Amino acid sequence: MPNPYADLLSRVAVERRETEVLGGTTAYWTYGEADAATTVVAVHGFRGDHHGLEPVIAHLPGVRVVSPDLPGFGETAPVPGRTHDLTLYTEWLAAFVAAVAPGAVVLGHSFGSIVSAAAVAEGLETPALVLVNPIGAPALEGPRGILTRLAVFYYWAGARLPRRLGEAVLRNRVIVRVMSLAMVKTKEPALRRFVHEQHDAYFSRFSDRDVLHDAFVASVSHDVSGYAARIAQPVLLVAAVRDDITPIEAERRLATIFPRAELVEIADVGHLIHYETPAAAAGAVRRFLAPSGADTR
Repeated sequence: MPNPYADLLSRVAVERRETEVLGGTTAYWTYGEADAATTVVAVHGFRGDHHGLEPVIAHLPGVRVVSPDLPGFGETAPVPGRTHDLTLYTEWLAAFVAAVAPGAVVLGHSFGSIVSAAAVAEGLETPALVLVNPIGAPALEGPRGILTRLAVFYYWAGARLPRRLGEAVLRNRVIVRVMSLAMVKTKEPALRRFVHEQHDAYFSRFSDRDVLHDAFVASVSHDVSGYAARIAQPVLLVAAVRDDITPIEAERRLATIFPRAELVEIADVGHLIHYETPAAAAGAVRRFLAPSGADTR
């Protein structure tokens, strides 16, 4: 299926790079010009890789974006000798930003919102924080809490079955499609096909089942609300009115916990803002980072 954002993305300079972080090699991609006035470090969500945020990046002309693959996902190998829990991902993000883009704005999507918020709360220096589809409340309490509990069993089973069988179950294309169908909201056939093909292509690019299980446990054991009060920087929350993981009412409560937060709600979309409404998300980011916005550069 043709990428509906390919034309915009083709106008953006892209370069793949690597850097050493916490004793492992992190693969990352830079988008845009090196001398751009604003640099954003974009952190993808659970089971994804840097490709997932490219539709948003395509709508951010004039902004330099640095987008790594999280350890254990995409082209970044696991960090040697570490459990891939939230502590690890928080330490990794702080070290990555310090090494590659010190002083950059941090943007996190979904699980990346938890990692980003935790890192900033723990002292990662950034002028501003952007959270897209933030996990603003415990996932098990969301509107699809039953499905989340089924997911807990699925990842538990994948980690306990004989390794070869467990890996096959976790990478099963039918189950990946069920996950995709559960999240997509658009009725546009071409866009739905694009979303499903993106998940088919990138949702199983994790290194092994142990890392996947660790990251899943981290994703359902924490949420942004636990870190919000400790984040003094300006924060932009880009939330979906139909998100099945964090209901919009919880996102509205989350906005009140941060000392300085702005909430932008996007209608008729769920947990896939980055695929279904990237232009609206990028527009909110551009306005938030505009020079007229005090302390957001």
